[in-house]
Amino acid sequence: MLDIRYIRENPDTVKEFSRQKGYDVDVHHVLTVDEQRRDVQQKMDVLRTERNSIADVMKKAQGKPDQEQIERGRVLKTEIASLELTYKELDELYTKLMWGIPNAIKPDVPIGDEEDSVEIKQWGEHTSGAIDHLDFATKRDWVDFERGAKVAGAKFYYLKGDLALLENAITQYALDFVTKKGFTYMTVPNMVNGRIATGTGFAPRSDSQSDEYFIEGEDLSLIATAEMPLTGYHADEIIDEDKLPLMYVGLSPCYRKEAGTYGKHARGLFRVHQFNKLEMYAFTTPQQSEAMHETIREIEEELWQSIGIPYHVINIASGDLGAPAAKKYDIEYWSPVDEMYRELTSCSNCTDFQARNLNIRVRRKDGTVETLHTLNGTAVSLARSLVTIIEHFQNADGTLTVPEVLRPYLGSRDWI
Repeated sequence: MLDIRYIRENPDTVKEFSRQKGYDVDVHHVLTVDEQRRDVQQKMDVLRTERNSIADVMKKAQGKPDQEQIERGRVLKTEIASLELTYKELDELYTKLMWGIPNAIKPDVPIGDEEDSVEIKQWGEHTSGAIDHLDFATKRDWVDFERGAKVAGAKFYYLKGDLALLENAITQYALDFVTKKGFTYMTVPNMVNGRIATGTGFAPRSDSQSDEYFIEGEDLSLIATAEMPLTGYHADEIIDEDKLPLMYVGLSPCYRKEAGTYGKHARGLFRVHQFNKLEMYAFTTPQQSEAMHETIREIEEELWQSIGIPYHVINIASGDLGAPAAKKYDIEYWSPVDEMYRELTSCSNCTDFQARNLNIRVRRKDGTVETLHTLNGTAVSLARSLVTIIEHFQNADGTLTVPEVLRPYLGSRDWI
């Protein structure tokens, strides 16, 4: 959620960057409701002050209370109750409208839709002619979507044997890699309540485009990423400035309906309903967040360079950012099967958007308190990691060469 003071002072700017993100925001309506809400609040404050004053006088009075004061107290009680009802209705509308406004975008974000994202870097050699990962893995009996569908439905799967061990090796290597960069390892709850889900910028239960699985009869949803519980970890807390940045890395399963992904590449393990992911997360001061964003991107690049996967980095265009992100980088790997780039990891600077939603603040050295910034970045999304390694390290004899950096985590095997 944006700071309402920023919206009041910059209505045209808010309307424009909302449009650039693909949101139709009636800023005038938001500010009208905000003004009405504040006006009712002021009226309630005045009446409550008068009511309290009368109560104090009556308490101190000797003998029978003044009838005029009693009648005035009754009138105030009725008027305050009516205003409280009006305020509740306005506040609910105000909150709904505020949730509909996305985060502001950084000045260097390209304007436009997905195709307008800008490549800022390439690394590695483009190759071609590989066998599709699903065909390769199925032939080795490493993955079973048929039995996954029998047990849970389409796009659920079993990993078996050496491919399951390879997933574990990738996880252990990436975890070692990231913790050596200063991130604290955390396991996280696999469910979050509605406040945390909405506060991190994921669609609420009532949204038909929601990508989350909700627990019927409970204020809980399965997490789409460890970003959700990691954000909530410091909800309603004030963190001293000298403790920032705080850097965490969370390992979790991720559950996604993949709503709204019609037409996107979804073969095999590339887009599934459940997968494991190692997610980096940082809480920073506003002054630290841009540098931290570059650091997270550099860590992602260094990790995939060490494995040996060619990729490019793109600065995501405004229309493809989503509500929370002010700026986002995607790392896309080169697919020798499709001879094009495919999604691999991303990292986002959400500035103060998520932190304001969940009341996460920093106490400055001078004692002042303000909203801090949050950032997230994928170290490895395991299903897609398997896809890209199968595509790049397969051999003509049906074996798979184990990337050198992963061999210590896979019994020192050179191939599987």
